[in-house]
Amino acid sequence: MADDAYLVLIPDARPRLGAPLAAVGRLECLDTTAVRAWLQAHDTTSDSRHVRILPPEAEASIPEQAERLPLPLTSEETETVRQACATDAIAAVETRLRDFRHTAEDRDRLVHQALATGLPVHRIAELTGLDPQMVGEIAERS
Repeated sequence: MADDAYLVLIPDARPRLGAPLAAVGRLECLDTTAVRAWLQAHDTTSDSRHVRILPPEAEASIPEQAERLPLPLTSEETETVRQACATDAIAAVETRLRDFRHTAEDRDRLVHQALATGLPVHRIAELTGLDPQMVGEIAERS
């Protein structure tokens, strides 16, 4: 389990924090007795516009008087909440960074594959933008 996200009841007068539950889809924890009891105690439902979900790092932005319930989420669910709460610009940059991470994780395999086909180190460096010394170090690890 990752850190707790927060289910928060935000009155109309507050700026919109987090995301509505509908934006994150199905979370396992929403079927728990604790969540159902919390919603019932506040005379609301999970589809209310006043019920918002925030990722763990947004805890400090929750107003003191706001009712909140910590939600244990899996790391995948936490990422879904983060994406739902992000602005379009942030979401786009985060998607590009995740794509980059996947590309970077595959870098060594691609360099080894290029070397195996006969491409020289300098050409691999030109095509990838990697420093030729880095390509050489990757080649030595094979």
